[in-house]
Amino acid sequence: MEYPLNHLDSLQQNGLKTAVRLAQTCDYEASHSHQVTRLALLLFDELEPLHHLGLEQRYWLECGGILHDIGWIEGWHNHHKTALRIILTTPLLPFNNKERLIIGSIARYHRKALPTLSHDHFASLEPDDRKVVCILSACLRLADGLDHSHQSRVKDISCKIKTRKIVVVCEVASKSEEEALAAQQRADLMASVFQRGVVIEWSQEVS
Repeated sequence: MEYPLNHLDSLQQNGLKTAVRLAQTCDYEASHSHQVTRLALLLFDELEPLHHLGLEQRYWLECGGILHDIGWIEGWHNHHKTALRIILTTPLLPFNNKERLIIGSIARYHRKALPTLSHDHFASLEPDDRKVVCILSACLRLADGLDHSHQSRVKDISCKIKTRKIVVVCEVASKSEEEALAAQQRADLMASVFQRGVVIEWSQEVS
């Protein structure tokens, strides 16, 4: 499955192309990883009025999305931690140490524990970079929940930003209780980062 690269500059294209190649080497599930990445980027774009991040941070999120499940090569158990280790240590990625820490942390926090200073890779980042990791991980974490069934049910996303909550409207062919439950569980980091409740609504396509 081809992954589009023409929206990036040449340096970023090379980095993302290498990330895709690594993911392929790790036998990633392309359809799921590409869908989760797409949804994470939609969330990033919709929430820009809150986070004010730019194209570089968006690129880091995209790389983290493509690589988030590469730890499956060593099995499902702790695959998020395995993904972090691979990103930090592989000679195949052209990232500098800061980029490895940020992208690896994004991939690591797509499930299970939230970012904490007790994690060495997170604590070693500068405070501003830790904030970026939390924001980007929040987008990826929720996006992964929205494709919990690996069926690419969510076609589009829009967000309504309110004073006390973020309403995430998901356009779907049919609502899945599996995705609904997983997404609400994975909205924990987003709620913490933006200090707002996260409400997920489902807009069913009309045939």
